[in-house]
Amino acid sequence: MDDELGAAQREHWQDVYGHNPHMYGSHPSEAARHAGRAFTADRARRVLELGAGHGRDALWLAERGFIVEAADFSATALRQLQCAAISRGVGERVRTHVHDVRHPLPFADASMDGVFAHMLLCMALSTAEIRAAVAEIGRVMRPGGQLVYTVRHTGDAHYGTGISHGDDIYEHGGFAVHFFDRPLVDSLARGWHLEELHPFTEGELPRRLWRVTMVKGAAAEE
Repeated sequence: MDDELGAAQREHWQDVYGHNPHMYGSHPSEAARHAGRAFTADRARRVLELGAGHGRDALWLAERGFIVEAADFSATALRQLQCAAISRGVGERVRTHVHDVRHPLPFADASMDGVFAHMLLCMALSTAEIRAAVAEIGRVMRPGGQLVYTVRHTGDAHYGTGISHGDDIYEHGGFAVHFFDRPLVDSLARGWHLEELHPFTEGELPRRLWRVTMVKGAAAEE
């Protein structure tokens, strides 16, 4: 991601969370419910959420017994998350980390049982930064662990419109999005097993997304 665009997006999200701390509500996303089922079936205990925001999904996962490492580049959002975790009685199961996904993850190799990222990888990240982020996820994931992520794709109504930043990144209303095509999904799955590619819609327009589930440790078919 261009440094100027990255700085603008960080400032924009800080402002959004500061002025509208409950913009996504308190109910978990359907993607998080799917991840919770997948992690439970896999007997996961410690999971990482990237782009946790104010924590609607992290809190729900913690309430189901997972130890949640919640990472986001917005310190404002994470303060809201930590306060909510304490008030809901799961403060000991939620650990927050101010982190920019463009940098290496602050966790040891094979230390996570599962990773969840709802619309984090389709933020204003270049293709190279997305590949590096998935490589980092693979590093911290134990063998057999599952990555569940969601992204807006090129079938979305906003794709190809608004302000173009190149590399399939388009900006609407201050939010810059990297729209995924199928070849990008397949390339990110190399070295993993692509368990599922599930299309769904969410929110206004509606937004068109893919939910991707990948398992570490089994190379995808070429």
